[in-house]
Amino acid sequence: MPQGTKLEMKAFPWFGMDIGGTLVKLVYFEPKDITAEEEQEEVENLKSIRKYLTSNVAYGSTGIRDVHLELKDLTLCGRKGNLHFIRFPTQDMPAFIHMSRDKHFSSLQTTLCATGGGAYKFEPDFREMADLQLLKLDELDCLIKGVLYIDSVKFNGHSECYYFENPTDPVQCQKKPYNLENPYPLLLVNIGSGVSILAVYSKDNYKRVTGTSLGGGTFLGLCCLLTGCSTFEEALEMATRGESTTVDKLVRDIYGGDYERFGLPGWAVASSFGNMMCKEKRESICKEDLARATLVTITNNIGSITRMCALNENIDRVVFVGNFLRINTLSMKLLAYAMDYWSKGQLKALFLEHEGYFGSVGALLELLNPT
Repeated sequence: MPQGTKLEMKAFPWFGMDIGGTLVKLVYFEPKDITAEEEQEEVENLKSIRKYLTSNVAYGSTGIRDVHLELKDLTLCGRKGNLHFIRFPTQDMPAFIHMSRDKHFSSLQTTLCATGGGAYKFEPDFREMADLQLLKLDELDCLIKGVLYIDSVKFNGHSECYYFENPTDPVQCQKKPYNLENPYPLLLVNIGSGVSILAVYSKDNYKRVTGTSLGGGTFLGLCCLLTGCSTFEEALEMATRGESTTVDKLVRDIYGGDYERFGLPGWAVASSFGNMMCKEKRESICKEDLARATLVTITNNIGSITRMCALNENIDRVVFVGNFLRINTLSMKLLAYAMDYWSKGQLKALFLEHEGYFGSVGALLELLNPT
């Protein structure tokens, strides 16, 4: 893209968008240092958009502004302001495009910086319905840029990165800050609808090692089928009340205890959903047990693949991100324990406060990139 075009894009409003398979993540920079002269010259459309986004915490029935994640007094390109984090289901993208048209967004910006598969899928709709072009950005480039940037500015004076100490002990478990100052090399595991695993050696040197189609979308899809729930929040709430060991077949169910020769403890899962072959056991479980078993199955699979990748790449720090981890302390603690236990303390599982928003932050940074 010509340099002049990108410089012109620095006019407000500043947005970055990550259009995933399940959720759209949007970041919006709200300038707080507007001068009296700027305010006088500011067009009504721009005021209307800023007021709409910052005076609401919900948009329609499904759009949410994650107020607890807001970054305050941030300086971007010499401007001071707050960074807002907004999400809504991808299936509601048509409503977002209509809103962009109704608020005459194209009179302020002709191009939106967007990443994720939806940047390709919805490009014709943005062009035809809202007169907006999408500058399509690589989602893994944006992810890494976003992670490194948010970690560098910190979370309103607190650490962005953290880990769990004693993750399986309800009494002793503690969330502790972690300094990612010298992050390389690290394994970055992005858990969205599916999963991508990246080995990151520097800010410009990384590769996608592998991935799996069994991710957050799988968890929610299976929970909808098995339990009749309809939202991620509902599925997680059911999982917290369930017991997976009634659904899964454990090592002790087969061996009567530990499988000592290969160091497999009796509590380890031998077969996910393995007890459901038995009619009596099927009749004894509840929907909450099915939700918990689904969560454990997906999480254990991600943990297992991650550990193999870490061994192959000789990396001992693993950072888990993505919206599957939103309000999902259960999975985070499972991953933390699994990484530590199966690696005999060699692998540390790390997490980030802004979970699934890093791609959209990377897209925003690209909008403001002068080169």
